[in-house]
Amino acid sequence: MIIGIGSDLIDIRRVAKVIERHGDRFLNRVFTEVERAKAERRATNEKMVVSTYAKRFAAKEACAKALGTGIRQGVWWRDMGVVNLQAGQPSMMLTGGALQRLQLLTPPGLEVRIDVSLTDDWPLAQAFVIISAFAPGRP
Repeated sequence: MIIGIGSDLIDIRRVAKVIERHGDRFLNRVFTEVERAKAERRATNEKMVVSTYAKRFAAKEACAKALGTGIRQGVWWRDMGVVNLQAGQPSMMLTGGALQRLQLLTPPGLEVRIDVSLTDDWPLAQAFVIISAFAPGRP
């Protein structure tokens, strides 16, 4: 059962300008340590670093839409972080207000899966987030 869907499209150049203007202040406010480490591993190519941040920013926006709140009602940027599962596919790790909202949306007795799709084609980055609930033991 799908309990939330969200998508977002962002201009990577916009994220680059914000990083240039605000630097670590912006990065620390919006991105988790895991997300920052992923982007910084690509430090040999500035475009890859910025597009990595832009995709994750779009994923946060898409996730907030899937939660039905946007970035408000106790759901903040760092409450949603893109993580990679063992096989490499992206997912979201929710904490704080985002996790509380997810718990309110999840029917009793069901488990949750958050599927994420990220893509970029300069100068755009896009993310889709689908939040599903299912019976324990089912994929």
